[in-house]
Parts: sequence; structure tokens; C-alpha cells
Amino acid sequence: MSTRVLLADDSLLARQLLKDMLQAGDDIRVVGEACDGREAVQLVQALHPDLVIMDLLMPVLDGLDAIEEIMAVCPIPVLVLSAAVEASEVDRAFVAIKRGALDVMEKPRLDGDGMLEGFAAALREKVQFLSRIRVIRHPRRKLRACEPLSALSDGCVHNLLAIGASTGGPKAVMRLLKALPAGFPGAVFVVQHIAQGFAAGFANWLDRECALPVRLARDGVPYRSGEALVAPDGSHLTVVDGVIRLTDAPPVNCCRPSIDVFFDSLARQRCDQVVAVLLTGMGRDGAQGMLHIKEAGGRTIVQDELSCAVFGMPKAAITLDAADQVLPLDLIPAALEKLFVAERHETAITGASAP
Repeated sequence: MSTRVLLADDSLLARQLLKDMLQAGDDIRVVGEACDGREAVQLVQALHPDLVIMDLLMPVLDGLDAIEEIMAVCPIPVLVLSAAVEASEVDRAFVAIKRGALDVMEKPRLDGDGMLEGFAAALREKVQFLSRIRVIRHPRRKLRACEPLSALSDGCVHNLLAIGASTGGPKAVMRLLKALPAGFPGAVFVVQHIAQGFAAGFANWLDRECALPVRLARDGVPYRSGEALVAPDGSHLTVVDGVIRLTDAPPVNCCRPSIDVFFDSLARQRCDQVVAVLLTGMGRDGAQGMLHIKEAGGRTIVQDELSCAVFGMPKAAITLDAADQVLPLDLIPAALEKLFVAERHETAITGASAP
């Protein structure tokens, strides 16, 4: 059965171009076209497509408000196409993700057939994958029993939090970082699989949303407690002797940056002060590296199935027995508080009472 797609864009040319790309094979069918956000909401309710490809700047009702209404009345996967990677457009794209969109891509550039062919292939692959994601969750089987939160405390004072995420990750990362206080007693790193050109905008968006300062990681710069660093797109992020190193080595797990590459760089050093968190995402990236961190003495937490948009990466880590703890997204901040803030407080009290 072919994937049924609704196009929402006020440009007839853009809709025709996307339609031709999507219907190049027999596996995707465009079932409707909307020229404004209000029409998009109405067609979603009437046609129940598998996925909506949404422009953000449209008349009558813009894409942001249309996404919010769709999620309220008839939630389905939404892929946002951003007109450019300029700051204002990127900002809108991440607001769209906050309101319920699953992913974002830059609109194709009309620089030649080669560029369009590459975009068309990536778009079709993205549509096929996102259309299978269930936006509304239903109770599922219970995961294996997890250790209680109190069992996570091991007497170590942790000072580095490593977060990996992919599909569905921007919103999950935002919710997690937003729960961390300003002055968080550890350095925070985020490796998020994201479309080319969007990493800097992702970091800026997180910086505005969170109390913790967030910036893009830069090569050769030492990291510090109390700030979060986002891996730039197109480069692997590693940490060597307390210094950030970016490399253009070949992709790993089809990804650059790769979560496995970053986690492995941590596992090659002292790991008893490291906490690794693996959030929603397709594939297996991060699972093997998380196992290496666990074997090197670090603590590991993965997001549970019910709260994931895509359970691929966390499931892979669980299968490898790489996870110390499997938690819903909303409970991960409490576990981190136990491992960072609470331990610091306990250490300070112990030190103050020592003879």
C-alpha cells in the first residue's frame, strides 16, 4: 500500500515540484494539496493522510498555527520544509517541532538536476520513515523491570552529561535541557542527528528555551561545567583530554556527527564521572558507544518506549544490555539530579562534617 501524503504550500510551483518527486515511484501518492494553513487542517480531517509536508509561511493560517490545530484535532506526522537555513526560518522550524512536527528539511535549491535528484531521494526516504511513526501513543507491553532511582547513586561525583538523539530528538532534548537548572554542576554535550545547516539554529533555539546556556561546539576549545554544547552538523564531535575535537572522518552508522563516535571518545578516558543518555531515534547509533561507557564505569540511561517518537536507538542499547536505567523522558531529569546535584550536596555536607 502506498504512503498517502498531503502537501501544504502556497506556491503552486513548489507543490508541483514536490508532487513530481514523491510520485516518481509507486510507493508514495499525493492525496491532497493545500495552499494555506486553514485548508491544510480541513484536508487532514477529510482525507486522513499518513503524513503532511508543511510550509511555514502561508496565508490565512500559517504553518505553525496549522500544525498546532492538526495536533489538536487529528494528530498525524508532519514534516516541515524550511525555505532557507537563515536564522528566522530556522527559528520557525524549531517552533514547529515544539508544536508537534516530527522533523525539518530545507527546501530544494534549484541549482541543477543533481541537487534536485539528491533532495528527492532524501525526501522520499524521510517520508516513508516518518509516515510510520504513531503520533498518538497507546499503552504497550511493559519493559523489563528497572533499578529504582536511588540505586543509581554510586558515590561518584559526575561532571559530564552526554546526550544522543535522532528522529523526534529536538523536542525531547529541549524538554530535558529545560529541566536542568542554570549552574548545572556538569558539562553537557548534545549529539543530535539533524538536517544539514540546522545545528547552529538548534543550539540557538535551545539557548533561548533553557536556563542553561547552550552553544555550538568549537574545535580546540575546553569545555566547562554549567553550559551545554551541541555537535555541529557535518563533523564528528569528540572529547580528548578535556578539549573538544571536531573531525571530518567518514560517517559512522551513516551519520556525521555520530553518537557512537562521541560516546567512544568518552569511553577511552576516565568514565566514572560520565552519565550518558540515549533518547528517541531510528537505527542503532549510540548503542555500542553507550555499552563502552558502561563497561568503562560510566552511568547510562535510555528513554523508554512509550515516551519515544522512535524506539530504535534506545531499544538497541537495551538489547546490548548497555542501559543502567530505562526511564520515561519526564523522569530522566530526576535521575540526573540524583547523579549530579544531589551527589554534590551530599559530598559538601560530608566534607563539612569531617574532622
